[in-house]
Amino acid sequence: MTHDHASHHHHDHGAHGHGAGHGGHAHSHAPATFGRAFAVGIALNTAYVIAEALYGVLANSLALVADAGHNFGDVLSLAVAWFASSLARRAPTERYTYGLRGSSILAALSNAVVLLVVTGGIAWAAILKLAHPSPAGGLTMIAVASAGVLVNGATALMFASGRKGDINIRAAFAHMASDAMVALGVAVSGVVILLTQWTWLDPAVSLAIGALIVWGTWSLMRESLDLALHAVPASVNRAEVLSYLRGLPGVSEVHDLHIWGMSTTENALTAHLVRPGRELDDSLLRRACVDLRERFSVHHATLQIEEGLAEHPCELAPMEVV
Repeated sequence: MTHDHASHHHHDHGAHGHGAGHGGHAHSHAPATFGRAFAVGIALNTAYVIAEALYGVLANSLALVADAGHNFGDVLSLAVAWFASSLARRAPTERYTYGLRGSSILAALSNAVVLLVVTGGIAWAAILKLAHPSPAGGLTMIAVASAGVLVNGATALMFASGRKGDINIRAAFAHMASDAMVALGVAVSGVVILLTQWTWLDPAVSLAIGALIVWGTWSLMRESLDLALHAVPASVNRAEVLSYLRGLPGVSEVHDLHIWGMSTTENALTAHLVRPGRELDDSLLRRACVDLRERFSVHHATLQIEEGLAEHPCELAPMEVV
C-alpha cells in the first residue's frame, strides 16, 4: 500500500502558520479570497431582510414577506458556506483524518433543505391569501424591492469570479443573482398593483417566487446529495481517469477505482493497479499523482500496486464488491 500525500500537502500544512499561501493550487484559495465578500454580503443582506419583512407586514404584501424569506434563506446559506469554507481549511487531526473538509458538503445540503422549508411556509400563506384577498401597498413594494435589486445585485457581483470552482461559491452567486431578479419582479408587480388594484397579484407573485426558489434549489440539493453519497464529482470524468491509469507503464489491469469529493472543491481517489513482474516504482506513483491532480482535478490519490498472482486474488477486484 503506497500512500501518496503529494508534496503540496506537506508544504500546505507548513505554510498555514506564516501565510505563505498554497503553492499555487487555486482550489485551496477560493474560500480565503471570498472572506470579505461573505462578510459584506451577510451584513448587507441581514439588514435588508429585517427591513423587508417589517415593511412587508406593514404594507400587507405577501410578495415582500416571501422575498424576505427567500433572502433569509440566502443569508443563512452565505453564513453556512462561509463557516464551512473556513472549516474546510482546518488541518487534519488523528480523529478527523480529512480535517473538516466534508462540512462544505453538509453546508450545501442543509442550505437546500432550509430554503425548501421556508418556501413551503410562504406558499401556504399565499394560498390562504388568495382565498381571502386583501389589498397590498404598491408604493412600499416598489421602494423596498428596488433597494433589494441593488443589495442583491452588488453582492452577486462580489461572488461572480469564483463560481466556476466551488459549488458553495456558485450557490452564493446563484442565490444573490436570483434574488436581484425576484426583487425586480416584486417592484414591477407593485407598479401593476398601483395601476390596477388587483388584490390577487400579490399572493400570485409570492407563489411564483416560491416556484423559482424550488427550481433553483433542486439542482443544488441533488448535487450536494450526490457528494454526500460519495458519487463521482461532476468535475471528474471517471472513464478518462480509468483509461489513463490503464495506460500507465506495466499496468495490465485496474480495479477497485473509487473517486469521491472530500469537500465541495477537493476530490480523492483510490485504485488498485496490477503490474505483473515489476518492482515498486515510486517515481511512477509520483508522476501518476501529479497527473491526476493537474489533468483530472483529483487532489488526493492513493494507489495500491499488485502483482496479480493467481494464488492471491484481490478480493476487491469484482466491480460489485466495495
